[in-house]
Amino acid sequence: MPFIMDTIFALATAPGRAAIAVMRLSGPESRRMLEALAGRLPAPRRAALRRLSAPDGTVLDEALVLWLPGPASYTGEDSAELHLHGGAAVVAGVGEALAGSGARPAEPGEFTRRAVLNGRMDLTAAEGVIDLIEAETAAQARQALGLAGGGLTALCAAWAGRLTGLLARQEALIEFEDEGLPDALEDEVARAIGVLAAEMTARLTADEGGERVRAGLDVAILGAPNAGKSSLLNALVGREAAIVSARAGTTRDVVEARILLAGLPAVLADTAGLREAGDEIEAEGVRRALHRGAAADIVLAVLPCGATPDAATLALVARRDCILVASKADIGGPVPEGALAVSVRTGEGLPALREKLEEVASRLAPVSGAALLARPRHRAAVRDALRWLGEAMVASLPEMRADALREALQALGRLTGKVGAEAILDRVFAEFCIGK
Repeated sequence: MPFIMDTIFALATAPGRAAIAVMRLSGPESRRMLEALAGRLPAPRRAALRRLSAPDGTVLDEALVLWLPGPASYTGEDSAELHLHGGAAVVAGVGEALAGSGARPAEPGEFTRRAVLNGRMDLTAAEGVIDLIEAETAAQARQALGLAGGGLTALCAAWAGRLTGLLARQEALIEFEDEGLPDALEDEVARAIGVLAAEMTARLTADEGGERVRAGLDVAILGAPNAGKSSLLNALVGREAAIVSARAGTTRDVVEARILLAGLPAVLADTAGLREAGDEIEAEGVRRALHRGAAADIVLAVLPCGATPDAATLALVARRDCILVASKADIGGPVPEGALAVSVRTGEGLPALREKLEEVASRLAPVSGAALLARPRHRAAVRDALRWLGEAMVASLPEMRADALREALQALGRLTGKVGAEAILDRVFAEFCIGK
């Protein structure tokens, strides 16, 4: 049954001057409010042109109106959409009329939150909606569509169904211990638990790049002062994002710029030069540079051609996802082994560097769009379920195995929102924009 709530309204399109502005309305009083605003209702789910009027008879707009009776609506409640002209005065006038009828402005994500509470989607699908709204690239959109379309819901339902069956068999072994059940049944349950755990582990491994596809990649540029880090950042993003100067130590804080790598958004971060700091401000810049490098998905370690890599640079290169860049190739000098020679002045080596960056990005975050366990919350819940499956496999008593299986089911229930949903709803829906 739908939850009885206030009737809410919000602009579903971006605020500001536009040809069209879509106002959404949802809740038990939607029918009455729409009739007061637009006169007679159109046929359900059929757009109709209506004159919208304020309670005093003032004409507010000529708009397309959609009447969406529940439960076959996005929220599961009676709902409506008003396709208004996009002027600020029109939007404000219609909003005032709805508020005067008793509706209240929606909170961020409240429409989708009601869809979850009314059973129109589960929590993972709602998170897919968030990701779809925020998607900047085709790869992110594909992955979000899989989540919003119920891909993770179906996967969890299949896992939960198998777990429920195993728990039922385990409970039977406990309940009918003296009924002569086959001795092999206990071993069959244990083997089936192991098979399920292996499948879940494999899925976690396969989806490792999903979080990077969703959030994008972080690339840190590190090296000594005057190594050419800022010039390299500017060359890769194609604009003057960072200040370039012959004076050492120009960059004190992290300077960020966005690019696309292998179809994914990436943040390039120019950092302070790594050296013994001369003052407390530079020391803080060096600390931030090292911190950014430690957290980055990819590191570009930069040193000029002819320079000998110091201990700090060698430590960076030891990372699996570090690319050693020999800058200022136009000046000349030997290129360290394994380094890509680059000149931002002539363009030498830049295509090869971009190709290497794309290669590493593709390995870290495959853009197939198949990843479903793409959020830390998802992965944590599956790891929790796996921990309990591990407990079940080594349980010394049938009752302990049954308890562990129940806990694994609880962990999967928290993933989809079927268990303990209220504890995480506020955190999840805080990410939404108003109107969705």
